Amino acid sequence: MTRITNDFDDTTTALEVVEGVDLTGRRALVTGAASGIGVETARALAHAGAQVTLAVRDLKAGERVAADLARTSGRDDVAVAFLDLADLPTVDAFTASWEGPLHILVNNAGVMDTPQGTTRQGWETQFGTNHLGHFALASGLRDALAAAGDARIVSVSSSGHAASPVVFDDLFFEHREYTPGSAYGQSKTANVLFAVEATRRWAGDGITANALMPGGIWTPLQRHWTAEQRAANEERARQGEAAGLFRMKSTEQGAATSVFVATSPQVAGIGGRYFEDCGEAEVVDQLQGIHGVLPHALDPDAARRLWEVSEELVAAARASSATVG
Repeated sequence: MTRITNDFDDTTTALEVVEGVDLTGRRALVTGAASGIGVETARALAHAGAQVTLAVRDLKAGERVAADLARTSGRDDVAVAFLDLADLPTVDAFTASWEGPLHILVNNAGVMDTPQGTTRQGWETQFGTNHLGHFALASGLRDALAAAGDARIVSVSSSGHAASPVVFDDLFFEHREYTPGSAYGQSKTANVLFAVEATRRWAGDGITANALMPGGIWTPLQRHWTAEQRAANEERARQGEAAGLFRMKSTEQGAATSVFVATSPQVAGIGGRYFEDCGEAEVVDQLQGIHGVLPHALDPDAARRLWEVSEELVAAARASSATVG
């Protein structure tokens, strides 16, 4: 298996990635598109000619972004729809309302380093939102993705996957000490494993999925940090940059790899891989700064098990909701 490389790097922007790419007639859905790299991901897809739907919790913010994208892309068909990945019934309502094919699904939304808590379904917040919410979304949209004939799913992960594999014996930290970083890491590993197994199961329908690490970017994702945590992480970032381990990115640069995975001819028909800086990451035993992907995130056996467990959790939550209703 040849690793995908090119001349893009960590300075490449999302708009540079889509230069020469024509997405006319294609439909794209971006979750978490009201802020951060989600905005710039949607902007680049619209700029390339796609009809883009912004799936957001804050409709007013989504409408502001849609107006901005219409102004910069020249498209007047940017749509906004409500989606709360931490509440399964809203995910199901969203998928039930979708009509027609879907060519690009960008699972971009997420939470990071939250205090210990649960979603409406009782799932640990980060795993429930970052993985299970997107799992239910993609599963609910499978027919729409299959109808496209050559659909791509983009699963936004993180170098944080190195903090934890998926701990199947205690997914929700019911029997071990909760730490925000471990919970985030587990959810980001799950994002990669989802791409591995989705490709295995759905490639026959023309659906492929890949995961990626956007890079180091200051966005609202860090809103749960204290002032002290923010200062400490900013100092670590300065040290990492000084040591040449990585460079912090703008949101336009941070969205580039998502857009590359969603649109590049190099990725056509390819799935189950992990990308960074618009190229495929190396599998490593230890991250080099924030670069590389650890083997536990690409383990096909863990990917199959996670899929089965996720199906069971989502089905049980739906059954419980139906019983209460």
